[in-house]
Amino acid sequence: MDNKKDRLIRGTAMNGHVRALVVRTTSLVEELRQRHDTWPTATAALGRTLTAAAMMGAMLKGKEKINIQIKGDGPIGQVVAEANANGDISGYVTNPHVHLPSNSLGKLDVAGAVGRDGFVNVIKDQGLKDVYTGSTPIISGEIAEDMTYYFAVSEQTPSAVGLGVLVGTDNEVMEAGGFIIQLLPGLSDDEINAIEHAVSMLPPVTSLMDQGMDLEEMLQCLLPDAVVLEEMDLRFQCQCSKGRVENTLVSLGQTDLEQIIEEDGQAEVVCHFCNEKYSFDKAELQHILEQAK
Repeated sequence: MDNKKDRLIRGTAMNGHVRALVVRTTSLVEELRQRHDTWPTATAALGRTLTAAAMMGAMLKGKEKINIQIKGDGPIGQVVAEANANGDISGYVTNPHVHLPSNSLGKLDVAGAVGRDGFVNVIKDQGLKDVYTGSTPIISGEIAEDMTYYFAVSEQTPSAVGLGVLVGTDNEVMEAGGFIIQLLPGLSDDEINAIEHAVSMLPPVTSLMDQGMDLEEMLQCLLPDAVVLEEMDLRFQCQCSKGRVENTLVSLGQTDLEQIIEEDGQAEVVCHFCNEKYSFDKAELQHILEQAK
């Protein structure tokens, strides 16, 4: 097994009373660092959010997708990550050029970048007319703690969430990954205490990965009797396309399009999620204007 490959495993333990996901997202977070030119603290915030989205996406089915928005009052602005049930993930931060001094533990100060006042919004699009939106307050800005709180309050599922991003001295992402352990009804107090102890004793996920530990070994550290049910590969995949951008331009309406044609004679649209640029010349804009009419 390639320890360096971005992948996710899903397992169960304690006679089906515990659900577990463990994930590696190193290449994915590094690709987004390069696309958005994120500085280390911003890289860590985006990477942790992407890692959570990857695991929450794996809980979905079919064409369902999930969007996580962390809107704090810190300098980074909004952190957004999107994932689907097939392992396609993308994301961005409003202000990628944020890097703060280390926190009191000598770690990247993600909480300082995100802020401690604001909301975690989770939007689940199940391909139906209505989408499900859950929202909880930011409690620390550390993202893993905020996602743990989200699961407990919004989905009434006691969970332990671990998320980590290790950034090298050259700003490159060395390791990124995480886990979600969810407790389902039917566990005894002793079993719950054993899980809580295992989670509290586990070194940072990125430290284990840096030592060469694979996902299956990490799962066994958390839940010795865990059984792996499935695994899936993860990849960066943006949902944008020139056609989608055209539809967005059509939605601007006749007046705005006429103004763009008259004043600029062209348009360039940049996708938030992947930083891909889409250019439209005057003839293309005229065609889009005809559609808008």
